[in-house]
Amino acid sequence: MGIEIINPLEVAAREKKRTVVMNTRKLHAWVHYYPNPGDHDEMHCHNEDQVFTCFSGQCTLSFPDGGKAALDPGMAALITGGSFYRLENTGAGPMIMMGHRSGSQDTVKIIDHATRKDIRAGGGEPKITNRGAPVKFG
Repeated sequence: MGIEIINPLEVAAREKKRTVVMNTRKLHAWVHYYPNPGDHDEMHCHNEDQVFTCFSGQCTLSFPDGGKAALDPGMAALITGGSFYRLENTGAGPMIMMGHRSGSQDTVKIIDHATRKDIRAGGGEPKITNRGAPVKFG
C-alpha cells in the first residue's frame, strides 16, 4: 500500500512557490504559495475537476460573470473542469492553499480565458502576477 504524507504549510515555507507534491495517473496535488496581498493568476480553466483547500491567508476566486467567492483557512472549493476562474491573495499576508486535480499533472491543460488556447501547448507556463510583475510558478 502506497502512502504519501505532506504538510502543506511546511512545503510552502520551504519552497515559496507553486509546488507539485503528488502526481499519479489518476490524481495530482500541489501547494499554492502567493506571498503578497494582491498576487494573482490570470483567468483560466483546466480540463479536469479540482478542489482547493485554504490553509493560510485568504483566497478570492473570481469568475467571468463577475462573481466572487472568498476562501478562509479551513474552507474548500470544488471547481469542475472547464469552469474559468482566477485566484487572488486577498488576505493581509501570504496565502497558502493546496489543490487536488483528477488526472496526471502531465496531461492537464491550462486554457487561457482570453485566447481559449492551452497555455502549455504553446510552450508556456502558468504565471502569477506579483506586485505588477509576472512571476513563474516554478
